[in-house]
Amino acid sequence: MDYFAESIKKAIRTVPDWPKPGVAFRDITTVLQDRTAFRKLIDAFVHRYHGHKIDAVAAVDARGFIIGSALAYELNASLVLIRKKGKLPFDTLVEDYELEYGTASVELHKDAFKPGDNVVLVDDLIATGGTMLAASRLIRRIGAEIVEVAAMIDLPDLGGSRKLQEEGLKVYTVCSFEGD
Repeated sequence: MDYFAESIKKAIRTVPDWPKPGVAFRDITTVLQDRTAFRKLIDAFVHRYHGHKIDAVAAVDARGFIIGSALAYELNASLVLIRKKGKLPFDTLVEDYELEYGTASVELHKDAFKPGDNVVLVDDLIATGGTMLAASRLIRRIGAEIVEVAAMIDLPDLGGSRKLQEEGLKVYTVCSFEGD
């Protein structure tokens, strides 16, 4: 584990049995509250994508907005918001996806990208991968190219990273929590 990953992982608070018994919730607010950890987090992403032609950072509602806005600023790229259904005011594309109990939807403005734009898709964590898969489908429907799907945390036991890779997407996460 590299220097960035180790220090960021240590800064993440684990809340046992929340929101339900048996779940170990990975709370990123402790990273955001620690100015050094937050800077290291953003620096990890900036160092990864600096020197690449990135036209836009697509950030997933809502915690992805925090990482995505800082990254877009540092890369001199546009910031595109992928929102929960009903939150965007203009013409949108909608993508439904499966949850553990039911379905959800994300949407994107139809004019968010130009065909061929190079995009980094960002969220706080990858669990089952449903939200990121739906977001990636929206981006691809517009004709933009996804350079990579990126997150602070990977929960590989839930299979989301694997599903994203099976869809032909490159995946980058700063740190992971396996089996704990």
